[in-house]
Amino acid sequence: MLGLKLPTDPRWVNLAEKDLEEILTDHAYCEQKAATSCISLIQMYPENIEMVRKLAPIVTEEWGHFRLVLSELEKRNLTLGRQRKDEYVNELIKFEKKGGSRENRLLEKLLIFALIEARSCERFRLLSLHLEEQELKDFYHRFMVSEAGHYRLFIDLANMYFGEERVRARWKEYLEHEAKILESLEVRGDRMH
Repeated sequence: MLGLKLPTDPRWVNLAEKDLEEILTDHAYCEQKAATSCISLIQMYPENIEMVRKLAPIVTEEWGHFRLVLSELEKRNLTLGRQRKDEYVNELIKFEKKGGSRENRLLEKLLIFALIEARSCERFRLLSLHLEEQELKDFYHRFMVSEAGHYRLFIDLANMYFGEERVRARWKEYLEHEAKILESLEVRGDRMH
């Protein structure tokens, strides 16, 4: 369904499980950034009424996810650490076509957001299947389902505004580039991406 070209290295879950405070911290900030990214799209493209209508509840949902992860940290007597640079997202942004029309920039943003959600969904699925603790497996299963819906929403919005053929061609380029990014990054258990 997600179309990712390269699966996550199987060692990632084991590394993530060794330091839950770090992975939960990074997860919390990913949820916060997802909320602010949707807010930014709404601010930059208020004339895209259908997009604004569909993203507004996602802002609330993502912020709710941030709060859920904070609660999970608290429940485990862990603390929210500092936000770190997301090398994966930064590499995706470097691939974004710069300049051009506002509309072209919107397409790039929608596809980047879709890809981040797709990779998050894949990682949440791995956590939901392979963590030792059942409660944490269930916790991540719920996030997996949500991220799959967000990934689909961003792709659907791109298709609605730009047409399936154009979206499919650029999406393929993003998927191929994203696989190269994954190959180049160190496998780390303290990062969601």
